[in-house]
Formats: sequence, structure tokens, C-alpha cells
Amino acid sequence: MKKFMFLHFGFKRPTQEIMKAWENWFASISDNQVDQGGFSGGREISKSGTRDLPWNMESITGYNIIEAESLDAAETLAQSNPFIASIRIYEVR
Repeated sequence: MKKFMFLHFGFKRPTQEIMKAWENWFASISDNQVDQGGFSGGREISKSGTRDLPWNMESITGYNIIEAESLDAAETLAQSNPFIASIRIYEVR
């Protein structure tokens, strides 16, 4: 099995309905999930300086590391996620 990281983008205040949808999704991937976590704030450091990152629709709000046979199989697991803006999937080497 290969490992893949899902990066979740976008924030809006969750409703009970959204929280239930996330709970159901986590249950649906539990056999494939290796790790997961969320973020609350951050900073970007670059050659031009440091800036606090906004908490909005472009923010990375969390991640999951899952095991799957292929990128296509990982995408299938992500398709039912109640994402806010988008999910990006990367194979972990």
C-alpha cells in the first residue's frame, strides 16, 4: 500500500450538519487512515519576510494521511469528503 496526504482547503464556521458529515466521512475512511489533524493558524516565511496567514477559503485547515493502492484509489476516498473549498492529494514518498 502507498501513503497519500489529503490537504483540506477552505474555512467557514461549521454547522451541526457539516460536523455530522465530517464525522460520517472520518468513519468511512477509518480502515485506510494512518493519521489526521487540523490547523488553526500559521505564518508564511519567505525571502521577502514573514506574514500571518489568513483564516479563509484559501487556508489549509487540516490533513489526513491514508493508505491506498494508487492515486486513483485515494481520490475515490476523497470524493465523498464534505470539503469546504477543495482537497489536494499528494503521494507521500
